[in-house]
Amino acid sequence: MEIDKLTKQTILNDDIFCEVMDEKDPVFRKRMIMALTDRAFDLGVKTKFEDLMKAYEKIERQELSLAKKRKPEQETLSNYTCFESDKYPDLFCGNWIADLRGIRTYSMFGECLACYHPILPMERLTNLETGTEKIVLAFYKGNRWREITVDKEQIATNTKITALSNLGVSVTSENSRYLVKFLSDVENYNIDIIPERVSTSKMGWINGEFMPYTDSILFDGNGKFEDTFNAIAQKGNYDKWLNLVRYYREKGRPELKFYLAASFASVLVKPLNALPFWCNVWGGTGAGKTVAELIAVSVWADPADNRYMADFKSTDVATEVRLDFLNNLPFVMDDTANVKKKLGDNFSAMVYDICSGKGKSRSNRNLGINREKTWRNVIFSSGETPLSNEQLQGGAINRILDLESSPIPIFEDGQAVVDLISQNYGHAGYEYIKAIKEIGAEKLNEMQREILDKIMESKKMEKQSISLSILLTADKIATDYIFKDGQYLDFDDVKSVLVDPLTVSENERCYEYVLGEVSMNPNKFKTNDFGDYQGEMWGFIEKDCAVILANAFEKICKQGNYSSKGFLAWADKQKLLVETDKGRKTKVKKIGGSPVRCVVLKLKEESESEESGDLPFDDED
Repeated sequence: MEIDKLTKQTILNDDIFCEVMDEKDPVFRKRMIMALTDRAFDLGVKTKFEDLMKAYEKIERQELSLAKKRKPEQETLSNYTCFESDKYPDLFCGNWIADLRGIRTYSMFGECLACYHPILPMERLTNLETGTEKIVLAFYKGNRWREITVDKEQIATNTKITALSNLGVSVTSENSRYLVKFLSDVENYNIDIIPERVSTSKMGWINGEFMPYTDSILFDGNGKFEDTFNAIAQKGNYDKWLNLVRYYREKGRPELKFYLAASFASVLVKPLNALPFWCNVWGGTGAGKTVAELIAVSVWADPADNRYMADFKSTDVATEVRLDFLNNLPFVMDDTANVKKKLGDNFSAMVYDICSGKGKSRSNRNLGINREKTWRNVIFSSGETPLSNEQLQGGAINRILDLESSPIPIFEDGQAVVDLISQNYGHAGYEYIKAIKEIGAEKLNEMQREILDKIMESKKMEKQSISLSILLTADKIATDYIFKDGQYLDFDDVKSVLVDPLTVSENERCYEYVLGEVSMNPNKFKTNDFGDYQGEMWGFIEKDCAVILANAFEKICKQGNYSSKGFLAWADKQKLLVETDKGRKTKVKKIGGSPVRCVVLKLKEESESEESGDLPFDDED
């Protein structure tokens, strides 16, 4: 009780007097009354307070007198719950009467009802990520037992526990204080009996185990992603699923193998100590990309009704929370056109954020820092266009594996495939985790390193090569342990996902982009027969260089989503700036008789094309 915060109204509330009367220590009770009397005097309600105090003390004396004349229902202070349940054992509950008629006790005011039906704490959960405790409550209502998991703080205060009424518990503001006391008493009386288990709100690798394929760790999502969690399960006939997928794998289409490899690779990202990466299949509609994506989802979960898959309509925070929950399981999105339209130039930032493997730090209402969201998985999606393009920043490009889809349909009857996998799913993921544990971390790293060494001989981007090596490692394990069909993902079919280092270089791409804009707009760089520019003027061509007005150059770079300042610093080092003033990256030139600051950029004399080297995979690999 915080006496200093009491007001004229709250100091006269029944709760204050009940708390005083519940105090059995006569000395401490007297000190409480004296402190409250002083506070009432300060508030100008001392007389009212003393009158009410006398009334409560009179009721107490009457109740004590009556108690001597009647035999109380509770003859002992050593009661046990009596819920007549085989599943829930009887627990010591002190002076509470707990049976099928509900929970109650007696005080000087008579019967004090805590709950109209049986309820008890049956398990304590300690979250591995936050260290916070939750409690599993079991209650009997409507002729059946139910279990709910709630935060410990929710059953610790009179005001918060009333929220359990939404979950079916019969608690109101009238009986809340007694229910809080009952649950606290039972938990503490039976602290050595009520089992304690570790819990998590994340899927994937936890303390060497894999959620949800473990009995030693419980899920305590507290309603969040409950539908998705329930979708991650095994249903139907495993052989039916296997036979269907084997049938289409034998047809040799890389799109399906690519998606399946991405799905299996997701659970290898953490054991191989890698960062998340993005796999995308793009091409025209009607080829069956979405169906192939659903098959990849069915490795782990129910692919129907978007119970597992997400979309690009979610907010940044919602996406982070979902990624944190999935943790090591694949994050699947369909139709990337929506996100590109929504984010525009910020798409690169979204790729960076997701592939960084952690969310943004955010403060809470107590001015502390919330737990940082983290994940290590594979993100895969589909769309009509590639995720990587000329405007995407280089750092984002090397986190993406873009595979072009053939316009020829992958499946003979897409709807029949969806119907089958919607009834038979989740078994392959369970078997795959068993295979990973059987292989062991050391052998897994050796497999990935061997494949990576061969990929690196192609002299492509290292980060992309690491991602592709994980993909091919996952495919090899799935082919050997799950499908057993010898239908490995052929490197020749997916080597196109690797890009040339020069392509990923932000400044190289900016250089190509600027020169392209110059070539596409010749009239902005030369005058007509009368010496006038037709429309907007950007500069002029002089010998083997383009003289571009500084403002026009800024505009071109901004349009292409490039940093003009960063490019000019790079271009200066590469000797691509033909003329500059001292201490500057630009040169003052006269155009139309007026001095203007320009970028004097060297033009390429001829185009150089580099052929990509084939990766020397041996036949047996």
